[in-house]
Amino acid sequence: MTKVGRTAKAATPKFDVATLDQLEAEHAEGFTVAQIVDSFLLRGVKLSEATFRKWVQLGLLPRSRRVGRKGKHQGSLGLYPASTVRRIAGIKQLMAESLTIEEIQRTLLFKEAIGSIAHGLGELLDGFDREVAGLEVATVAAERRETARLLADARKCSGELIRRIEELERRIVTPLMRAAKARAFGAGAGGGAGDLL
Repeated sequence: MTKVGRTAKAATPKFDVATLDQLEAEHAEGFTVAQIVDSFLLRGVKLSEATFRKWVQLGLLPRSRRVGRKGKHQGSLGLYPASTVRRIAGIKQLMAESLTIEEIQRTLLFKEAIGSIAHGLGELLDGFDREVAGLEVATVAAERRETARLLADARKCSGELIRRIEELERRIVTPLMRAAKARAFGAGAGGGAGDLL
């Protein structure tokens, strides 16, 4: 059992961005629990199926979706989103920073919400782009230009909104990180998220 604190540090995942991108591309349809656990064990990072399932229960990881297997009486298979490995690597990193489970939950909630907002705005504006590109020739040129200008302005404002929200998230999470480091190097205080391993 790996503890976070003065006596031991949680293992930091040995995943770089390229490795995570490659794993997500190879498993675009999703991962089974065994595939996820194996991905970490192959890189020398400890992760048990029990820990994985506990993190799902705590809401740190998404739930699986059931996918039927081909063939008669083959049952179904639980698949987790391709991004789950990246999420676990992030959790392991936060554990290495000595954050408590509650702090990790809050941090991930913020990051997930920001990602959803950015993705949603991007999809909405892309849809508007397609519609503007498909405006009929009969539409007055000045009207098309004004619509395109409004769309460009909306893109700029949405980018600025996301940057401001990310700055708010940094300002809220940074004190959590400082407090976690103080606990880790403090007078024997325990209770970090590493206790969940």
